[in-house]
Amino acid sequence: MIYKVANRWHSEGAVVFYKTSNDKKAGFTAGKKVGNAVLRNRAKRRLRAVFTELETKLKDGIYIFVAKEGLKGMDYKQLKSSLLWSFRRLECLK
Repeated sequence: MIYKVANRWHSEGAVVFYKTSNDKKAGFTAGKKVGNAVLRNRAKRRLRAVFTELETKLKDGIYIFVAKEGLKGMDYKQLKSSLLWSFRRLECLK
């Protein structure tokens, strides 16, 4: 349901879905295109790490992060700047 009604932004490493809400919730997913189970779990861990670092700067809402293949080749700094750009475009920064 969230996938249909939420605003979305495609970045290099992930697709970010955002829907306003009174709570702050986040979900992380990675499909088989990202790689085997080890790579998918690593991708979700990396997305979680960036989200928890930037969580205080974000408005309340529901966030869903879908990892893309490009995430494998990105370092942490690139991923963080890519997600920050997505948050700016979705207008969910405080």
